[in-house]
Amino acid sequence: MTASTAADRSQEARRWQWPIDPARYDTTPVLRTAEKDAIVELGTDNLRRLARHDPAARGWRQIRRLLRPLDDANAALEAPPTPHRRRAMLDATAVVLLRCADTGRSYWSWTEEEWADLLGQDQRGFRNAAPRWADDAVRPHLATHAFLLGGFTAFYRLGSFSRLTLAWRVFGRARVDGEIARIRAVLAGWGYRLGRDDDQLLPMVACQMFLLNRSPHLDELSTDLFERVRRGQLLPASRGNTLHAMQRAVAELGFCDPPQRLTGHHFARASGGSPVWAAWVERWHSTSTLTPRVRGGLRATLLKTGRWLQAEHPETVDPTCWTRQTCATWVAAVDRMHVGDYLQRTIGLKDRLGKPLEAPTKAAHLTAVRTFFRDLQEWEWIPRRFDPQRTLGTPRSISALLGPDPRVIADEIWAKLMWAGLNLQDSDLPQTQAGNFYPLELVRAVTLTWLFSGQRSDEISRLRVGCIRWQHDGGTIPGDSQQVLARDAVCLLDVPTHKTGTAFTKPVDPILGQALDAWQALRPGQPKFTDRRTGETVDLLFAFRARKVSSAYINNTVIPMLCRKAGVPAADVRGNITSHRARSTIASQLYNAKEPMTLFELQAWLGHRSPQSTQFYAKISPTTLTRAYDDAGYFSRNMRTIEVLVDRDAVASGAAAAGEPWQHYDLGHGYCTYTFFEQCPHRMACARCDFYTPKDSTKAQLLEAKGNLQKMHAAIPLTEDEKAAVEDGQAALDRLLQQLADIPTPAGPTPRQINLPANATLLPIVDLTTRPRSCGSDQSC
Repeated sequence: MTASTAADRSQEARRWQWPIDPARYDTTPVLRTAEKDAIVELGTDNLRRLARHDPAARGWRQIRRLLRPLDDANAALEAPPTPHRRRAMLDATAVVLLRCADTGRSYWSWTEEEWADLLGQDQRGFRNAAPRWADDAVRPHLATHAFLLGGFTAFYRLGSFSRLTLAWRVFGRARVDGEIARIRAVLAGWGYRLGRDDDQLLPMVACQMFLLNRSPHLDELSTDLFERVRRGQLLPASRGNTLHAMQRAVAELGFCDPPQRLTGHHFARASGGSPVWAAWVERWHSTSTLTPRVRGGLRATLLKTGRWLQAEHPETVDPTCWTRQTCATWVAAVDRMHVGDYLQRTIGLKDRLGKPLEAPTKAAHLTAVRTFFRDLQEWEWIPRRFDPQRTLGTPRSISALLGPDPRVIADEIWAKLMWAGLNLQDSDLPQTQAGNFYPLELVRAVTLTWLFSGQRSDEISRLRVGCIRWQHDGGTIPGDSQQVLARDAVCLLDVPTHKTGTAFTKPVDPILGQALDAWQALRPGQPKFTDRRTGETVDLLFAFRARKVSSAYINNTVIPMLCRKAGVPAADVRGNITSHRARSTIASQLYNAKEPMTLFELQAWLGHRSPQSTQFYAKISPTTLTRAYDDAGYFSRNMRTIEVLVDRDAVASGAAAAGEPWQHYDLGHGYCTYTFFEQCPHRMACARCDFYTPKDSTKAQLLEAKGNLQKMHAAIPLTEDEKAAVEDGQAALDRLLQQLADIPTPAGPTPRQINLPANATLLPIVDLTTRPRSCGSDQSC
């Protein structure tokens, strides 16, 4: 005998075999008259003292065919009976025999309902159905007889009955615990709490599966059995997650298929409308290559279109009957449609019901039908009667309302959320009955990725192990991230293929790299996952208990948790705070920083294909816009301030009323006494008419020396030529002088008549408040 053959026989000997073979017994269903009379004659007391009965006695010999299988079932139990258990076993046998006498049939013919009635839904139900002398210890032994002799597996009808104890008794404790340990080892490696020895959920579910399968061996559990238990609800609903985890572990061991992906959505698919239109929609849905989520959204809109057709235009429910007129009618109907129209369910619409559709929703409805007919024509399923791009295009009245509108979170709210994320504690995490659902390191890594990476939630959930890289002076730095920070390194994040482009690498804050490294160091081994976008088999960074973290985890858990900790509402004037709003907020802050990113740099950081997409995220803040507006000097470009001297003596004495000058506009090189100076066409290139007083004259000196002068400033508007004269220098001034050569001055004559040379060197008026302090009253500045 070879060693392998001996090992195989030893393994086979250790496998559990069904102990009761009905072919070895008399399984006549009807109880014979002699058997019934013998049970009645023996009575309860004798039946309960089976240990001292004489098998050769007349009464016992009559019921031997009923006693032998019961004795064999008791002998097949793995656990040696204690005196108390021995007494309970004998009482259980007596209960079965008495029930046979009552029903007139042997236990071989009892139905599942009859066994369930005898066992009761709970201990109280058992006491009501069994004899008064049968205590609670009898019920587990009755369950053993029901399982081994009657094939009873409806344990879900027995309430909180201990499946583990029954499995130990039937299959053997060492065998059951060994198989459960194999499952625990797999789940513990994935981070499941079910992998801990103190967990009680997994043994209960595993033993239920063993009993239903009538075998304690994992390699005999099939995919069909798991599905049957799930469909037949043979376990409490609260044990569904444990069953799912157990099937994943058994599949990992190679004994069955993994469970189907749980999406959390179990609603019936939308229907309604014409069956003809619905058939076309289903055919398109099964052929389209769009992503499942987009394809499902378009399908819902197309079925809504079918309900509209059935109600308004039943003659065009077949897509082959659509014409340009039908398309125009549909576009007009969408433009006038309200929330709730032609919907199968209006649950959740609340106060929005009956309001006009918003522009993005109208555009989405038209896009769905346009895509539908475009594909049908491209696949040559229907004739080309119209161009869907033109006849079902979005009208200008709707498209004009569409455009970039990033819902940026206010700086003060974002700062509080960031503080909450950086100071996240174990007590901040949502609690379940078993404690934290995810480890703190995982939650902190997901939170900081949302706060610092500026990525979409789908991209965050699809980050891979090793996505963080540290570099310094262009070289990769191996080792601990703590050493990396000390060396002032650059933290790079590898982003997977995403919505608008291929994979790329971007710099992020080192604190994010530290958080991701901390979680990766503690992350238990996980099975590989299929990337739904690329089809690759990859190691996802954010995975725990053999499940990837959902892309909805940020919206449903992380953001509410941060809002509670930061003391801010979960919604603002722009709506709910969502994961995608963080992307807009970070992009806008980088675009409005003191040293801002350019649009093309921001485009590369966000991973967009074109700057046009980046415009949907980068929004100029009011502060930045105000600073840019001030720097542009719009007011100072169109207005100039000059100093005005007011002679109070002239006003007080009445000389001003008699025509004497009392206002003196400082031109830099002299003064102008014309009252309506701002209306003078020569104010920027003075022609030195009679209203002009040069500063080097004695009159000007006396004017400046007067102590009763009031200084003020006057703002004057400038034409384009005057602005050019101020800003562009002498050449522009010469052009201005040429244009003003024949314009009369306030005194009457033109500059040409005053004999002012056309190329005279005159300086434009400047803002005296900005002149150098060294400028004197007799200097031109």
